Amino acid sequence: MKVYDSNHIRNVALLGHSQSGKSTLTAGILYATGVTNRLTRVDEGNTLTDYDEEEIQRKMSISTGLAAAEYNNHKFNILDTPGNPLFVNDAKSVLAAADCALVLVDGVDGVQPQTERFFGFTSEFQLPTGFVVNKLDKERANFDQSLEQLHEVFGREAVAVQMPIGSERDFRGVIDLICMRAYFFEPNGKGLGNLGEIPADLMARAEELHEAIVEMVAEGDEELMEEFFEAGTVCAEHLIVGLRGAIHARKLFPVMCVAALPNIGTTELLAVVGEYMPSPAHRPAATLSFQGEETTRPIRDDQPTAAFVFKTLADVFAGRITCFKLMSGTLKNDQHLYNQQSSTDERFSHLSSITGKSLTEVPELHAGDIGAVAKLRDTLTGHTLAEKNSGVIYPPVKLPEPSIAFAVEAQSRQDEDRMGNAIHRILEEDPCLRFYRDPQTQQFLLAGAGQPHVEIVVSKMAKRYNVNLTLKEPQVPYRETIRGTADVQGRHKKQTGGHGQFGDCKIKMEPLERGKEFEFVNDIFGGSIPRTYIPAVEKGILEAAAQGYLAGFPVVDFKVILYDGSYHDVDSSEMAFKLAGRKAFKAAMAVAKPSLLEPIMNVTINTPQEYAGDIMGDLNSRRGRVSGMDMKGSNQLIHAAVPMAEMLTYQNALTAITQGRASFAMEFDHYDFVPQQEAEKVIAKAKAARTGVEEEEE
Repeated sequence: MKVYDSNHIRNVALLGHSQSGKSTLTAGILYATGVTNRLTRVDEGNTLTDYDEEEIQRKMSISTGLAAAEYNNHKFNILDTPGNPLFVNDAKSVLAAADCALVLVDGVDGVQPQTERFFGFTSEFQLPTGFVVNKLDKERANFDQSLEQLHEVFGREAVAVQMPIGSERDFRGVIDLICMRAYFFEPNGKGLGNLGEIPADLMARAEELHEAIVEMVAEGDEELMEEFFEAGTVCAEHLIVGLRGAIHARKLFPVMCVAALPNIGTTELLAVVGEYMPSPAHRPAATLSFQGEETTRPIRDDQPTAAFVFKTLADVFAGRITCFKLMSGTLKNDQHLYNQQSSTDERFSHLSSITGKSLTEVPELHAGDIGAVAKLRDTLTGHTLAEKNSGVIYPPVKLPEPSIAFAVEAQSRQDEDRMGNAIHRILEEDPCLRFYRDPQTQQFLLAGAGQPHVEIVVSKMAKRYNVNLTLKEPQVPYRETIRGTADVQGRHKKQTGGHGQFGDCKIKMEPLERGKEFEFVNDIFGGSIPRTYIPAVEKGILEAAAQGYLAGFPVVDFKVILYDGSYHDVDSSEMAFKLAGRKAFKAAMAVAKPSLLEPIMNVTINTPQEYAGDIMGDLNSRRGRVSGMDMKGSNQLIHAAVPMAEMLTYQNALTAITQGRASFAMEFDHYDFVPQQEAEKVIAKAKAARTGVEEEEE
């Protein structure tokens, strides 16, 4: 692959709902540009960007695939992102490397809920964006209907710059509405168009759409507006310049048309991207932190060298592959850069361009280009590599926290030994995962965007690293507390001849505020219990509290006052007073109105307004309390407090209610009392589980 300067590079993110044809379009581009010697297909499991076993088996993208193609003296770095709602955060995580985006729309089904969500991502990153109406060769495909839907949802700024020649099975080419010329494609799948005349029966419609382009471009430019009023049109040269500026400024979103499966319109799509979408050099200066202060730096060769890592791949054979965007300067093979986060020197040996999992070595990269390098020691996704002592850090993409967690258990001792390394590799690759141990239940938890996400990760670990794990629903970390007070005695006496055991204590127990955990007060006067035995009483109470009273959950938020007791000169010991403390605790719990506490989560749901009522009704059925509502753009933000036990399966319910258009995030907020009816179910379940364990042990 040749070395390209910044002006001839296009970093393009392909976005769109699941099954809109992103990977198929990428495969068509790679064939049309000579990267592959045949047209690969998702159904055949041989596309370069969907190479993972899980992606091949499920016939869908799970993580973003990268590809590089050369066409018309330009280098196109393609980011083929997943469209499934569970994996959209992976798509979002790589947009920091893109300079423009193409949102695919199914020519049969039209604009889908996820289409709006992905367009929202482009707004967040301020990426110049175009729409690609795909699958125009399919039965019932309708370009005009899709264009009308785009106007309804995204406004008249969505302007057709191409229109199809023919429809459904007869779709055979595209009309360039900017320069008013036609391209016809052979049915051989090579994706190369032949220049021809616009069919007479399509000329009127083509002229109508051309005028729409001229009007929209002229509206945003005073000089062009004057030219339009004086001449009735805008000359081709001025139109191209004005159109390019409007697209760069996100004042206009070009609409193109292709049929990715037979590879029709692919090269003309690349021509539009190369001509009208911005190069890295034409993007605004990137925001960064310089020695702790926020500033900007242009993406140019004459700036100090710095690279931002936007994705990490874990390859069983090649090890860690680091994908980065060169944010400034130039980078040559075997050059050294300093990792600003880990404070380590890294050598860029075998500097490469990446397509799928294949690396093609290049001698150097220019500002804005995307590259890859294997086996960097301490570099992870979100890290910045720059010159030593430069103090430059590019901000990582902020992703929402995982919405669901599952307990994982190794199926064998061998799996347990290998689990740590395998999970470490998976976490490096997927920034949307979390792995941690619950301090109360002691379960290992794997958290992701939804149950299928976690299941896919577990399947990957089995196939890729031969680590077999069992998924279980996580235990809700309930706790126990008291509502009332108690004044009891705990007495441990055991005398069987010789040295006996004797410990006696009197305590008062009362509830504390939520979150105060435990307070122990020594109120002994007159030496009724020797000072050396008092810590043993406290230890006995804490040990008993950790084992719970109602259902085996830890007891919290209570205060114990030790105010009296007695001892024996010979038979008393620390162990005896610890056992006395345990007995006192159990006696106090019996009369202090023990109650169950459950974790309450602070939940924020981002949804289109039309689903707000249904969502709030569902939250009420889950014992949730809506605390407020805000607007975020055209979407509604619903804030609610919901018990964790009711949120374990919420992802599937929310997807069903909103057709995948809503997302949610939650974090722990506080503990609150479990209603009596629910508490009885939890206690009964816990006792049954404990009985089962005891029977197995016997």
